[in-house]
This record gives sequence, structure tokens and C-alpha cells, in this order.
Amino acid sequence: MAKLEFILCADDYGMTEAVSRGLLDVAAAGRISAASAMASLPDWKRAARDWTASRLPVDLGLHVTLTVGAPLGAMPRLAPGGEFPGIGALAAAALARRLPDEEIEAEILRQIDAFCEAVGAPPTHVDGHQHVHVLPGVRSALFSALGKRNLQRTPLRDSSDAPGRIARRRAFATKALQVNALATGFRRAARDAGHALNQGFAGYSDFAPGRYDARRFAAYLAAPGPRHLVMCHPGRVDDALRQLDPVTEAREGELAFLLSDDFAALLAEKDARLIGYGAWLTWP
Repeated sequence: MAKLEFILCADDYGMTEAVSRGLLDVAAAGRISAASAMASLPDWKRAARDWTASRLPVDLGLHVTLTVGAPLGAMPRLAPGGEFPGIGALAAAALARRLPDEEIEAEILRQIDAFCEAVGAPPTHVDGHQHVHVLPGVRSALFSALGKRNLQRTPLRDSSDAPGRIARRRAFATKALQVNALATGFRRAARDAGHALNQGFAGYSDFAPGRYDARRFAAYLAAPGPRHLVMCHPGRVDDALRQLDPVTEAREGELAFLLSDDFAALLAEKDARLIGYGAWLTWP
């Protein structure tokens, strides 16, 4: 048994064709153990076909999306112009308790259904693009939606971590602590709703090109929690991505590192092994 077992989850599958193809490359190489998919974006159905055809032993979950692209149905209060708000506006509304909970629950249900219809199976886990799932108002809508689809025991991502562990990693601690604040109360509420959660979370980045290397990834493995989860964002770049998201060339850097001998050597040095969400079935 490895000294450190952790889930390495690549976010944003289905965002664009290039992102999805890059993510498939790292999955095929066995360099991730899970991926999270954006079932509301135009490339999703094509990406889902590629994923199911690959038959890779990598978990695929739902990356709830409320801040990029368009909703799958009408949301007159949250997205009156047909486009989701940015994360700043969504978080501000959440903290002010001004989110249209029923609209959000209906959209999450649509995204769950779009995922299941395209993949032919439920998500192995659920999290959120830009960690929207932990926000007040969004979290309650998520728990309700999952319950209505009989997914109330599906593992969820806790995007927060113990402040002491964050400090010991020295890796984008400010961003990690900001998400901690937004996620206050999420863990207890999720457990009360019946969901398994990671305990330990890392992977925050400034997405600066050329800086994703063994030294940075080693920081993500420092002070690991007992159920450690690391997020990553590998992918290739296309025009669709440049129009949709500010994180572009940094994805290529993550992709290159995860496919490199340096990444394999780091895992060997740390006596670390990637595991999937199925391992959570034995977690209390």
C-alpha cells in the first residue's frame, strides 16, 4: 500500500473540444483518477461520446456550472439575458441570500439529467465550476436536486481545508482561505444530507503559464488530509476556449507536466498512488 493515496481530479471536461481532448490524453495515460464534466456547455454531448467510447478506468462526475455559458433552461432571475453571471456576482448574491434557489435547483436537475442521458450512468461524484457548489443557496439547491434523482449518497467535493494544512503547503493560501470562508457550513450540511466528502483539498493556482511543475505539485501533496483530493485543469487550447475562459495556456502547462516523467518520478518519490472515488465507499 502506498504511503499516500489521493484522488487527482481534472476539472472542466466538456468545456471545449480542445480542453476535452487534452483531458482524455491524461486520463488515457493513467495520470488522473477522476474528471468532472460541464454538462451544460455546447461541446458536452460530443465529449460524452468520446468518454464512453474510451472505456477508461477513470471516474467521471458532474461539474455543476453556474458562471460560464448559458443555462439549459430559462432562468429569468439568475440569467435574464440568457448567460450565467460571473463568479463575483454569484458569490455576492449568495452571501446576501439573494439567490433564486428554485431556479438554481431546476438548473442543477437539468445538468444532472444531461449528464446521465449522455453518459448512460449517474455521476461518480459532484463538484462545481469555480466552487459554486459550496455557496449558500447553491448548496441547498444541490442537496435537494441530488435527492430528487436518488443521488443523495453521491460523493461531493469539499473545497475547503484545515487552515493549518493550507499554511503548511504555502501554495496560494489566500485563495484557499477565501474559498474556506465561502464554504463555511458546507461540510456539516453535506454530511447531514448523507454525502461522503474528501478531507483535505489542494490544487489552487494563479494559472500563470509555465509554472506548473514538480515543485508546485509537491506542495499540493504536503500536509495531506486523511482523504486527500487534488484538483487540476489540464487541457489543450482552441479558439472556443479563448472566447469562453481566461485560463488558456496554463492548461497546456498542466497537461505537459502530468504527462511527463517528472510527474511519475514525483509520485514515486512521495510513495503516492492515485485512487478513484470508489475508495470512498469504505470511508466512514
